[in-house]
Amino acid sequence: MGRECYTDNWSYQEAGDMNLQYELERQLLDGDWVPGQALPSERSLMQQYAVSRGAVREALAGLRATGVIDTQQGGRSRCANLLEQHLELPLQGRGEDIEFQLQVLEARAVLEGEAAWFAAQRASDEELALLAQEYEQMCRRGRSSSGRDASTLEKAKADLQFHMLIAQASHHLLVCSFSQLFYNRYFNAIYSVLSRTLSRFGRYPDGIARQHSAIHRALQARDANLARESARAHILYTRDLLKQCQ
Repeated sequence: MGRECYTDNWSYQEAGDMNLQYELERQLLDGDWVPGQALPSERSLMQQYAVSRGAVREALAGLRATGVIDTQQGGRSRCANLLEQHLELPLQGRGEDIEFQLQVLEARAVLEGEAAWFAAQRASDEELALLAQEYEQMCRRGRSSSGRDASTLEKAKADLQFHMLIAQASHHLLVCSFSQLFYNRYFNAIYSVLSRTLSRFGRYPDGIARQHSAIHRALQARDANLARESARAHILYTRDLLKQCQ
């Protein structure tokens, strides 16, 4: 069975030294909520924890003060990416540089291998079902692709969406937070790898589809070691293809 993410409905007036701000922060730090995810409404939190609206607002204000959440004017509170203000990823404009693209792929091999390892152990059954749906959608896009630039862009986005869902299912705050920043900052480099590979070989190599399938099967089987191995092999295979384009 997958990791169960739940919170008992107890009254915080009877919870001793426990408090709502601590519990909400714990859910983010434990990876139950992912960066960018909207928090439940104030009413939902009141009902879930049996507290007053004032207690909810006080807890949310405390989380905003510590940078754990942010709130847009008139909008819902969302979990913040706790690494964003402390991590500067350099060389954003070098997406077309093939040596830099190779480095991006090497970093992805480490990051995605660990994300898959944690996800195989920690993902809920619902998250695995969502990953299965995303995998099927990615396969359908691949079969219908015409090879035009728009299709290449769509493939890059679909590929990252699949891998981002794996990172989210890892329930590992740092893996998920870094994945978000890394994919956003270096999307142009990742897109250029796919575009360059398509131009060099005239189509997407069959090995990529097989490797996505291997990652998917390992996750669904909750085989953490195989999931890590398959995710790393997938990215390193892409790196080897890119080397042939030099």
